[in-house]
Amino acid sequence: MSDPGDHDQPAQPQRRRALRIGAAGAVAVVSIRPAMAQAYGSVLTCEIPVPDPGRTGSYIDATGKVVPAGTQGAYAPPGRPLKGEDVRRALATGGNLPGVDYERSRAYLKYVQNLRSGTTGFTCFASLQMPRR
Repeated sequence: MSDPGDHDQPAQPQRRRALRIGAAGAVAVVSIRPAMAQAYGSVLTCEIPVPDPGRTGSYIDATGKVVPAGTQGAYAPPGRPLKGEDVRRALATGGNLPGVDYERSRAYLKYVQNLRSGTTGFTCFASLQMPRR
């Protein structure tokens, strides 16, 4: 007959391993939370230039396309980049961007929604699309 202590020996390394994995998981949760908070904070402060710096001086038409300055029915760019939080709020509520009338706001928001990877402001816009918890 075998010693009762023999049955416990193989279980101890498994138990220690499980404890280590659990501890590592707890560390991961603790380190992810601040990163999520930091990412949310950066959404509040990120900026989207309209239009991107390569097309400075161009106007934005009603469909959100960049057109030459002075194009009939197009809008001059805003005096400063759009703030991520303002864009997020306007998209979520259907409201206007601060200090901008309805038509101009729609044109700027369409421009933002048409941004593609590699365009200045795209990363900010993409971060606005991330679900919040």
